[in-house]
Amino acid sequence: MVGLRRDGYPRSNGYDAEWLLDSDMGPNPLWLLEDLARDLELEPGMRVLDLGSGKGATSVFLAKEYGVQVWAADLWIDPSEAAANIASQGVDGVVTLKAEAHALPFAHGFFDAIVCIDAYEYFGTADGYLAYLVDFLKPGGQLGVATPALRREVRELRYIPDHIKKLVGWEALAWHTADWWRFQWEMTELVEVTAARLQESGWQDWVAWAEALSEHNRTRKGKRDGTLDMLEADQGELLTFAILAARKPS
Repeated sequence: MVGLRRDGYPRSNGYDAEWLLDSDMGPNPLWLLEDLARDLELEPGMRVLDLGSGKGATSVFLAKEYGVQVWAADLWIDPSEAAANIASQGVDGVVTLKAEAHALPFAHGFFDAIVCIDAYEYFGTADGYLAYLVDFLKPGGQLGVATPALRREVRELRYIPDHIKKLVGWEALAWHTADWWRFQWEMTELVEVTAARLQESGWQDWVAWAEALSEHNRTRKGKRDGTLDMLEADQGELLTFAILAARKPS
């Protein structure tokens, strides 16, 4: 699939584009995860929670590329469907489960790392959520998040731009800047923030994915990805992704 190979994401280039497009639940999750992983220290055998794992593309990537043990938790995708999609890529041993982000069925201090790709914006902006989530990390454990972001806060703009509001409405209130996230996490003193940055290529990557998805869907469903209208109107002025990483004190 032309447009889904990126020099900046060499690991992601090894995955079947059709499979990845069929697993679509948002922007290219492998590009986001590969970028995020540069700010994490993932080692074989680690226990990793893939929170908001969707159909399992990120869980496949974690298991294959880093040799970690993965627990794939999602609220909306049936665990059997996710398990079949993961197994289709030759990956065994990923635990798939249905779980709501505020009711995770794990022991305290169970995970070496928690990653969340394009889902944290749905639950992680609450002031108390970080404290809840970090409790599942071992001392020294890592948290990594990739989430849609704006280059300026809605509070600063004093409105949600029409091209964004048309697609996502008030949910854009959760698309924060990297500086907002750094402040929120650092003020808790629950973690040491090791990365809080905006992707310079975030808008371009999002457009490339939306174009590929539109072409993929046009042949099967006869429709264009509605995200393209928002992205084309934005032209990279506001829309990108925030890459966030932190470590629980030892």
